[in-house]
This record gives sequence, structure tokens and C-alpha cells, in this order.
Amino acid sequence: MNTIQKYDTYVMKSYGRVPLAVETAAGTSAVGEGGKTYIDFGSGIGTNSLGYCDADWVNAVCKQVQTLQHNSNYYYNKPGAEFAEKLAKLTGYTNMFFGNSGAEANECAIKLARKYSFDKYGKNRHNIIALKGSFHGRTLATLSATGQADMHNYFFPFVQGFIHAEPNDTADLAAKLDDSVCAIMLEYIQGEGGVVELEKAYVDEVYRLAAEKDVLVIADEVQTGAGRTGKFLAGEHFNKKADITTMAKGLFGGLPAGVCLANEKCADVFTAGTHGSTFGGNPVVLSGGLVVLDKVSDPAFLAEVVKKGEYIREKLSGLDEVVAISGKGLMLGITLKNKKAVDVMKAALEKGLLALTAKEKLRLLPPLVIDYKSLDLGLGVIGEILL
Repeated sequence: MNTIQKYDTYVMKSYGRVPLAVETAAGTSAVGEGGKTYIDFGSGIGTNSLGYCDADWVNAVCKQVQTLQHNSNYYYNKPGAEFAEKLAKLTGYTNMFFGNSGAEANECAIKLARKYSFDKYGKNRHNIIALKGSFHGRTLATLSATGQADMHNYFFPFVQGFIHAEPNDTADLAAKLDDSVCAIMLEYIQGEGGVVELEKAYVDEVYRLAAEKDVLVIADEVQTGAGRTGKFLAGEHFNKKADITTMAKGLFGGLPAGVCLANEKCADVFTAGTHGSTFGGNPVVLSGGLVVLDKVSDPAFLAEVVKKGEYIREKLSGLDEVVAISGKGLMLGITLKNKKAVDVMKAALEKGLLALTAKEKLRLLPPLVIDYKSLDLGLGVIGEILL
């Protein structure tokens, strides 16, 4: 059996996979087992921020593997200390918790917000308002927080304590923000929900109402963070800093990790034994993460992300099939006139381009380091398909 057959035989069919087995990859291109090369406009759903096998990242990871691959969180390790210090200085947050994924980072945020409210106000102030169209993870709690009705099936009963409000509707938010609410959870740009941007006036009102009622704001920056939108954190586009921010995906360059960042309000909420993770803060992952931090936090690097996003918009917006382009930086959603995004994605695969979808949109999340030659080749493929 080949690779695809072995997967189909032995691995649970929980993904709508496409018929490609990646064997090797470098830079912004992947090579399938048959030898065909693919330009990558998906970067592992926004995870390979530095592309494939960045030399500095590889060297840091390999060196750490040969030094210390894991230690219990009863002990300390140098990569964890250095990563925490650098991320804190970049973001201004005072405390963080390391997990293994974006879903775990969001689980941590949910627990943190509820314990903050419990410690200060007691029981019955535990509800969290999340937005319709949001996506926060696949665990039972984060799936319950997710505001997509088509995902709320099969796994009943779901976790209680989540209220879903219409995005960009301040009246709906205000009507649901009663004394039972401890936090408002949002994505500044909903990724899996269709690359839907929140309006600045709405975000301003979220923060105003939250401050008025001592309700925490949780910003899920799992997909938007680490330079993806042209700012290190997407909240910077709104001049906002949430009480709690979650990150994962592109922050670690391709290894599994997540982090939950908290401000002074929440700094001392967790005490020994109230939360934990066996692999969270793994020194190998964080050694790679340090390289990512060094590169994506550079203002010149972020300026290039913005320029590349504008370049994509310029090249695609003139196509008759393109109705609109949403998103920021290198997180873009393309609304099509007649063609189905999934059909375009499949056609792109046949022509050697890896792309994504988000609801009815074609979604592009290229590596942040992508060069203009690769952009032109990939955009040329999209242009051919959309003619």
C-alpha cells in the first residue's frame, strides 16, 4: 500500500483530505511522493509562517533535540524562560501559559476567565459570549464556544455557559451582556468562519461595555497572530489589547504548541494545581518559536507582509470572477461570482498550487516569507482557473 492507502486504511476519517502525500518541502514549495512540486498558499493552515524547513529554525530545533527534548513542568528550562521573556516584551503581557495547540490555549482562556470571575464575584457569573461564525477549537469546551451551528451536532451534551451573539451587532451584544457574563470571546478576523473582519466601531464597543461591567475580553489570535495580518497581533489594527490573548499556529513555525497570554488582572488567578499540561512549554518547540519571534516581530518583515497582501489584492481584484477580497496582510478570503471555492481549490491542486477554503470563499494563507516569484506563479494559476 502507498501512503494514501495506509492513511485511508488505518487512520480515522475525520478530515476531508485531498489526494496529495507530501514527501519533502523547502521554502514555499512542497513536493509530493510522485515528484510533483506545489507552490504553497496555505502554509499548513497558517502554521508554517517561515515556510518549510527555514535554516535558522531547523538549526535551533535540531540543536535543542540533541540537548534536552523534554522535561516535566515541575522543573524549568532555558528555552521556555527565554521565549516567555521575549513574547512578554513584544506583547506587553505579564503572564502566559504554554499548551500544545490553539484549542488548548482557548481552553486555558476559558478556565482563566471563569476563575477570575469566581474569585472576585463568586458563583453564577460564568457565561462567556462568543460570536456567531467563530471557531475556537475541537475540544468539547472550545467547540461549545464556537459559533457555527453546523458544528454543533453529534457530541451532545455540549458544555454549558456559552452565549452566541451576532458579530458587528452592538445591540445584540448589549442585550446579551447581563450579570451572568464573565467574558467576551472574539476573533478580530474570523478565519474558519469565512475570513470575516470585525468592524472597528464594534470592537470599540466590545471593549467599552466589557470595561464598564468588569467583563474580560478574550482575543483568539490563533490564526491572526504572529504577523499573519501585518501586525504581530491583529488587535494592533484596532489599538486594542485584550485581557487574555491566545496564540498558536504560526508562532511556532510548524511544531505543535499554543500559548495563553494574560494581563495584570489575571496574572495570579491560576495557582498550583488549577491548570497544567504534560507537554506544554516543550523546550524543542520553544527553541523553534524563538526563531519565529525574532523574524516575524521585525517591523521591516511585517511591512513586507502588508505589501505582499496588497500585491495579491491588486493582482486578483481585476478578475471578473472575483467579487470581493476580505482580510488583512496574508490572511485573505476571496468571494467568487459563479465558481465554487472548493472546485477552485481542487483545480489549483491539479495545477500545482495548494490553497484553502473558508465557507464559500477561497482562502489564501501563504507563508509570510513567500517571494514575489512564487506569488506570481501561484496567482497565475488562480487567474487561469478563474477565467
